[in-house]
Amino acid sequence: MTDLSMPQTQTRTQSATGKIALRWLLYVLLGLFALYYLMPLFVMLTTSLKSLEEIRTGSLISLPREVSFDAWKTAWSGACTGIQCEGLRPYFWNSVLIAVPAVAISTLLGALNGYVVAQWRFKGANIIFSLMLFGCFIPFQVVLLPMARLLGIMGIAGTIPGLIFVHVIYGLGFTTLFFRNYYVTIPAELTKAARVDGAGFMRIFWSIFLPLSLPIIVVTVIWQFTQIWNDFLFGVSFSQAGTQPVTVALNNIVNSTTGVKEYNVDMAAAIIAGLPTLLVYVVAGKYFIRGLTAGSVKG
Repeated sequence: MTDLSMPQTQTRTQSATGKIALRWLLYVLLGLFALYYLMPLFVMLTTSLKSLEEIRTGSLISLPREVSFDAWKTAWSGACTGIQCEGLRPYFWNSVLIAVPAVAISTLLGALNGYVVAQWRFKGANIIFSLMLFGCFIPFQVVLLPMARLLGIMGIAGTIPGLIFVHVIYGLGFTTLFFRNYYVTIPAELTKAARVDGAGFMRIFWSIFLPLSLPIIVVTVIWQFTQIWNDFLFGVSFSQAGTQPVTVALNNIVNSTTGVKEYNVDMAAAIIAGLPTLLVYVVAGKYFIRGLTAGSVKG
């Protein structure tokens, strides 16, 4: 009995040791990948905290010998974006004024569209949804000329409301897709029971579907906010002086050809411009994944 049990014990020990070794190997590989992808952020952060003299004489990946936030102050309120040297501050708030209403409006309209297409079947609903889905794959460049013409007709060309309108229209296909795929997982009997009780179209939406939509709302808000905040093409095409978003201002700062090239200011400006989307993913990243999988299985 003893002779038979010893090989089994050794086999189990070897198997457990092999699993532990594979797990640690996986952790090491993931750690290396994380370091690889975080290295640019590390270089940007350390460079933004150095003086120009230290940048010229030191190593790219070395820590700053003396931490200085002067570059951050310059990037926020003193960097030149052309003939004006007011930093990213006014353009940052322009992006806030564009992103917040555009995200809210496109999310609400997408929820209504998804609700109608998924739960209130009507003739041609699938065709309309297919056309909206097709709009998700139209490149930005294709809509520039017709959108510019439309903004001119409406009298909002070069304004913040015009940029809000552009982002709402372009994002509507995505938000409708998200909500439609989520709402088809909700049993149609729920809508029928509410209609029997006398609830109307909007009452069912506000009282039943919207409270159930928190996971997909989080997904939509993160998606739309990231797309709108990081947009450059629409911002540079449909804005003018005073209404440009932060991405356009960042491009102007980095590509400035006058004076000494201030790499620390460029890096600080890039971090400031990307900080809102980074914070959104850090704070709500796990909810984003949960929301994506929430409507993946019907029933």
